[in-house]
Amino acid sequence: MVLRPIRVEAQADPTNVDDQSYLTATKSRSLWADAARRFFRHIPSVVSLVLLVLVALFAFTGNFFAVWTNSEVDWSVLGRVPELGAPSLESGHYFGTDDLGRDLFARVVQGSQISLMVGIVGAGIAVIVGTVYGAVAGYFGGRLDSVMMRLVDILLSIPYMFVLILLLVVFGRSISMLFIGIGLISWLDMSRIVRGQTLSLKQKEFIEAARASGAGHFTIIFRHIVPNLLGIVAVYATLLVPQMILTESFISFLGLGVQEPLTSWGALIAQGASNVMYGTLWQLLFPLGFFIVTLFSFYFVGDGLRDALDPKDR
Repeated sequence: MVLRPIRVEAQADPTNVDDQSYLTATKSRSLWADAARRFFRHIPSVVSLVLLVLVALFAFTGNFFAVWTNSEVDWSVLGRVPELGAPSLESGHYFGTDDLGRDLFARVVQGSQISLMVGIVGAGIAVIVGTVYGAVAGYFGGRLDSVMMRLVDILLSIPYMFVLILLLVVFGRSISMLFIGIGLISWLDMSRIVRGQTLSLKQKEFIEAARASGAGHFTIIFRHIVPNLLGIVAVYATLLVPQMILTESFISFLGLGVQEPLTSWGALIAQGASNVMYGTLWQLLFPLGFFIVTLFSFYFVGDGLRDALDPKDR
């Protein structure tokens, strides 16, 4: 008979100081702390998050570094020679000037503010309306759920861009109408996602325990169901923001978005594309660069959040 050595696994000793700290750290790590640890291990998402912070800082602090205002005209660069308005540190036009002699740096700062505000506010409206609507429909179910979701199906069958353009034409092309139009139409997909998750959550044991304790329906929805949907809502919100920015940029590219003296990335890209044949390539590259970097960063951050909050990967 051959005797084989028995492998003994080392276990944490509660009396050991190092093992006590390990056990305490393991027990105290929450779901969100574990998700944050996983997110910051995803290098592309972390780099994208840093880029988004830099873009936001540029949008809301860039005016302190601008030599010219966004509406001030530099008459010395106006002429038949396009190179007069090229980027220059000596003249204070860091990004050059547009075809009217206005400082492009200041205008890109203002365009960044408008585009980011449209994306974040529009996504916020869509998340709030879609989450509440989908959670109520999924929780109560039955005939109410059928009526609410059939209404969503009807609204989804209407061309989204046509409705937005119609709202801007009928009620006027203002930044507030752009916020409302984009946000109140884009909540439909969010409501369907939340409704599907609510149908599975309402059968869980903690929901049954809340019902048995006498909690009301809306208390259960807003204190027990909605908090458990925050992971999915956060991931989808990061995908909604670039969608809102794309929509606003397309509307502004058509000339139906923000109007002068306001501007946005879409309006600046449209102006730069129309003048690029005259050799003023900087008028297109700077707003287009901020536009592309912001969109890709939001997508990478959403991808990192999806992996970090996915329970199958833990």
